Amino acid sequence: MKKNMKGQKFKIVRGEKILYSLLFLLLVAVPISNVFTKALLSESNIEVEQLKNKIANQENLNESLSMQINELASLDKIQEVAKDAGLSYNYDNLKVINNR
Repeated sequence: MKKNMKGQKFKIVRGEKILYSLLFLLLVAVPISNVFTKALLSESNIEVEQLKNKIANQENLNESLSMQINELASLDKIQEVAKDAGLSYNYDNLKVINNR
């Protein structure tokens, strides 16, 4: 009861065509989406690094400015500016207030 299978062709059923199409789309879409997400991640990392650099520069500037403020607010500097303006330091007018 052997049948000769040489001349027969295999027919692909409609459901198999859909499955093969979906498999093909997955094989193409997964690598493309992988590359796309890695590109987005790389772009985000670059933006993060740029923001970190801006923050570091601003912190350095703030530190420099606070040092200048402290320098200008020192008692010696205030007395020097007062002398240049013709003001005198009168110890008799000083009043000490204790907040307790």
